Amino acid sequence: MKVWIAAALLAVTASACADGDVDAGAQKAASCAACHGAQGKSAVPLYPSLAGQHAPYLLQALQAYKKGNRSGGQAEVMKAFVAGLSDKDMEDLAAYYGSLKP
Repeated sequence: MKVWIAAALLAVTASACADGDVDAGAQKAASCAACHGAQGKSAVPLYPSLAGQHAPYLLQALQAYKKGNRSGGQAEVMKAFVAGLSDKDMEDLAAYYGSLKP
């Protein structure tokens, strides 16, 4: 039963990312590049590379930062960055970074 629920949740999350626009995400990613690097490839170990991460994971992480459900590390910085993002912005960013090669 738990496997079925997990599969259903993953399908819902994946379909939410299918709504993301890669090109729009590329436009919106300009402010992310300062920490996460051009094309999502960070040169600073403190900041993770985002290129090639799974879009559903990235969307979930952005939503968690916005809701204040992530802590530690750079959580407060990220919370400030995502505060002004809409659901569509987050979907676009997740789609963009998920489309890049690691």
